[in-house]
Amino acid sequence: MRTVKSVRGRVKASLSWYFYDYLYEPLLIVWKNKKARIGFIILVLYALMAILGPKFRPLNLVGNPLDAWKPPSLEHPLGCDYLGRDILSMLVNGAPLVLSVAFLRGLFVVLIGLAIGVIAGYVGGKLDSFLSFITDIVLNIPSLPLYIVLATYFKVTDPITMALVLSVTGWAGLARSVRSQVLSLKTAPFVEAAKVLGFPTRYIVFREITPNIMSYITINYIWSTADAVYAMVGLFFLGVIPFSTVNWGVMLFMAYRFTGAIYSMGTVHFMVAPIVAIVGLQLGLILFSYAMDEIFNPRIRTEYFRALR
Repeated sequence: MRTVKSVRGRVKASLSWYFYDYLYEPLLIVWKNKKARIGFIILVLYALMAILGPKFRPLNLVGNPLDAWKPPSLEHPLGCDYLGRDILSMLVNGAPLVLSVAFLRGLFVVLIGLAIGVIAGYVGGKLDSFLSFITDIVLNIPSLPLYIVLATYFKVTDPITMALVLSVTGWAGLARSVRSQVLSLKTAPFVEAAKVLGFPTRYIVFREITPNIMSYITINYIWSTADAVYAMVGLFFLGVIPFSTVNWGVMLFMAYRFTGAIYSMGTVHFMVAPIVAIVGLQLGLILFSYAMDEIFNPRIRTEYFRALR
């Protein structure tokens, strides 16, 4: 009975520590940090727009010719395009693709860059030389032309494939930086102590090294997500990806190529709407990134949390 109670007590203490260190304290930091709070609210609003927007504002691709270039009104808060389609409906129905591709691309970039950087830095030797050689090659490849070629060749239509295409070169910078940090950390006293105590490699990598670079990884995830928005919108704007769906880049393409919205004040709202949506999303990501270093950096987190109490 004592053994069972002892195990239960340890499990309870472990769960309490996990909840406090990884849930309560980070959420409190986000809430107390003004920039983080604003960024978090912006991102939540975009997520709600992507999830609930299409249900409350269904898309009608046919439109009404009588509403062509109708200015903003109560019925059409953002006005209508050249075919009489509601711009707000197009905006909210394009949000799911933009957000899903952006966050998937950030995830793929982090996973690839982290894996290659950690392996190259920790293992070293010929494997490090080979992976560093590949990383240097990828870093020198122009990203946009490669994206255009891959998107055209693979006929990108789904978010996962699109995110993978945008991740082809994005991981290289993160891999090089992670390798440098791992090289310095693997000779640190706490890592050497773990080796002497006989801990397995996976434990040393995931429990001793990775937490110390989590701040940098998180910031890179956010910036990779932000870059994905620009890259994807740019591909749609250039007409590289088939117009099989509604997208903010498609809206910009139609506004610029087919309607001349950039030259007419009466039709400029068709171009302004997706631009404002893109800028707002970038703003939320940038503001939220300021808190990530405080959340995942143990020293900054502890000092900041003590100041809050």
